Order: sequence, then C-alpha cells, then structure tokens
Amino acid sequence: PQASKVVASIREACEKCGARDGMTVSFHHSFRNGDYVTSMVMKVLVEEMGLKDLTVATTSLGSAQDLLADYIEQGKIIGVQSSGVRGRIGEVISAGKLKTPAIIRSHGGRPRAIETGELTIDISFIAASAADDYGNANGTGGKNNCGTLGYAVADSRYADHVVVVTDTLVPFPNSPAPIAAIDVDYVVVVDEIGDPKKIGTKEARVTEDPRNLMMAESCAKIIAATPYFKDGFSFQTGVGGPSLAVNRYLETYMRERGIVMGFALGGMGGNICDLMDKGLVRRLLDTQDFDTKAIEHLAAHPDKHLEISTSEYANPANKGAYVNKLDFVVLAALEVDTDFNVNVLTGSDGVLRGAPGGHPDTAAGSKCCIIVTPLVRGRMATVCKKVVTVTTPGDCVDVVVTDYGIAVNPMRRDLVACLDAAGIAHTTIEALQEKAYSLVGTPDELEWEDRVIAVLEARDGTILDVVRKIKPLQL
Repeated sequence: PQASKVVASIREACEKCGARDGMTVSFHHSFRNGDYVTSMVMKVLVEEMGLKDLTVATTSLGSAQDLLADYIEQGKIIGVQSSGVRGRIGEVISAGKLKTPAIIRSHGGRPRAIETGELTIDISFIAASAADDYGNANGTGGKNNCGTLGYAVADSRYADHVVVVTDTLVPFPNSPAPIAAIDVDYVVVVDEIGDPKKIGTKEARVTEDPRNLMMAESCAKIIAATPYFKDGFSFQTGVGGPSLAVNRYLETYMRERGIVMGFALGGMGGNICDLMDKGLVRRLLDTQDFDTKAIEHLAAHPDKHLEISTSEYANPANKGAYVNKLDFVVLAALEVDTDFNVNVLTGSDGVLRGAPGGHPDTAAGSKCCIIVTPLVRGRMATVCKKVVTVTTPGDCVDVVVTDYGIAVNPMRRDLVACLDAAGIAHTTIEALQEKAYSLVGTPDELEWEDRVIAVLEARDGTILDVVRKIKPLQL
C-alpha cells in the first residue's frame, strides 16, 4: 500500500523506473508546438543521467522538440518512431544523422504496434494538465489544458513504466481520468508542462484566403451531392486550413436539408464546436483538440464530447475502429499523383517535414475521402506524376479538389454519377497534373542515395514506402 505516487523530480522517477542505456521512451504531442515535457525529460536522461543509445517513440515531433535534433547528432538518440517529423529533427534525420531508420506510423498504426508488441516502451512520460497523487490524469482540469489525452492511452496501458508529469495536482480522485491510476507508476509535479496558446498551429487555423475558401465551398458541394449526406451523417476534417473551412459551407446545406450531423470525429477545432452549439452536431468524438476553444468546450460540455483513444479511433487490428463509421473525411496534401496517391510526409525536396497522422486511417475507413489542395504552391506542382513518398494509397482516395478543378477517382463511378447529376464540373487527374506542369514546369527528378533514412509503415504494419537520403542534401 502507498498513500501517494508523487516523487520529487523527473530524475527520481526515471531512476525508480530503471532508466538505462538503450531503452525506448514515449511522449504525446497534444500540446503540439507548446510542449515542454519531451525536451524537459530528454534533458534529464541525456544531460543529467548521461544515458545513450535511446529510442524516442512519440506521437509526433516538431519545433517544440528541436533539442532532440542535437541529441541525434551527438548519437545519444539512435532511434525515432513517430507519426510525424517536422523542424530540425526532420532535417537531421533526412541528412542521415540518425543511426537507424526512423519508423513512421499513422495514428491507427501506432497503437496497433504497441498493442501487438512490435513497439515496446520502457517508460512512457505523459504530460497531463491535471492529476491526483495516485496518477488519475486528464487534459482539462489544470492551469495549462491540452484537451483530450487520447494519444497517450495506449502508452499508459502497455508501457512497462508510466510517469505522469503535471503542473496541477488536484485532490483524489481526479475525474474524468482517461489516464487511469492503475496504469501509473509515478507522478511528478513541475512548474509548467506546456503552453496551450501554441497548440493552434498555423496549419490548424481556418483559412480566410479566397482561393482556399473557394476550394472549401467545392468540397461542401460535393458532400451535399452524395447519398451519404443525410440526417445523422458523420464527418471529419484534417488539420489543413482549407479542409477546416469546409464546416462553414456545410452549415448552409445542413440547414437547407433540415439535417443534423450525427457525430464529428478526430481532432476538434472551435469551428466544429460552434456547429454543435448551433444544434447542428449531436456528439464530438475527440482524439485531440486543435485549439483552446475546443479545449474549453470539452471542459465545459463533457456530456457532448467523447474522449477516445487512438486505438478506438483508427487501429485497423481491433474489432471496430471508429474511422470505419465515417461517411466523409476532408484532408489536405503536400502532393497528389495521377494514381491518386497522397504524400503528407516529405517536401518536394525529399526532406521529412510532415505527418501521416490519421490521414491514411480516415481515408481507408470513410465512405468518401476528399483531398483538398491548391494545384501549385509557389513554383512547385502539387498534382504531379509521382509523389515523393506514398503516405496514403490512391485506392483510398475518392476525390481531389483543387483551385483549377475537381478530379474523381475512376474507381468511384458512383461519385462521378452524383457530381454529374448535381451539375458539378469535373475533369481527370491527368488533366490537373498537365495544367500544374504548364504553370510551373516539369519538376526535376530528385537524386537519392542508397541509404534509407525512414521507413513508412502502412496501417497494418507492412512497409508502404521508404524515404532515402537525398543526394546532395543542402540544409
């Protein structure tokens, strides 16, 4: 029996958990660019305890964890397993400075790997907005709230040791508690776990750009033209600004038809919460929260939200991931090719700078997957002959919406008929690609070295694609 699991410091928790060279540690990224805990913990492990040969298995990596790039270059971190790699970490991995290839998994593929034992975590460090002294933790009850902790649930249940890191200790029992005390070894109280103001990244903000709004309106027209658009339909948008903007145009069609959305799934933003407050959405199923408005809405209306783990959300190996009940998903893309394959991981220069996230999961599970992207970005063609990296296979993509036209996957003759019946003009993906090249020219072929710097897993754990080191790479 123990009265409390609170220990004095991160180092004490690490020592009690048997931290050692060669171990795998995990984190979640619900604070996105405002995360403090990942760097805080890694600094203790590497600089204070002198550990080496570490593998970091986090839900995503970005600029908030730039410190880890130094440890990769020093050889202290030798493995990375993540759903996304951005910022300096992506650059140093692309430059071949990580000892072993990074492993990239979708939000559904990651809990599958954890639950099957393919990814074994020695210590999971879970940033929690509020926790009691026994480890019941959540993301809405503290001074720095991040919303749902759905990313961290699999880690809490399957890691060998679990340490909750919080800046708000509350009386026992803390409730609701997506992270349960029965799974937690130790609790550490620190000054600040993160900055909620930095959760809403520029990619996750609703666009006001006229071009993007035009594409968003086209998406809404397509949705309204399908037989799935009826009372109780389900819907998810990705992080990109144009896809988030679809909500405002859907409202008009919903009111015209007198229908209500049954549930919205995935990452929640303030715009979808506004639709709920207007009586147009029945339930919100949160795996993450994109902005402070959604976080506050979750805290204020727990009866209208359902916090779900990423395994419930998108694990293809369980007995019914929620993505399989999706009618529509609207997603962004870095590139789309003439086979409808989508790349959201590597830039046109071949450098890791993105994240599959739930992209391939929702594309595979939904009845209608719409990709929205401008035809060109700057001097780069977004619709191309062959994407740099396949992150979402083309047979899961149904429609591509650009500012120069709409293309429907030829395998979806039913959707072609729907658009024709609604008078929505569309063209071929090849015509869009040719138009893109006519505007910016044919892109030069990238030159690769033999070395594989990242392996991209499909949802089921098979290898979907690999990323090789660019030759030469200018950083």
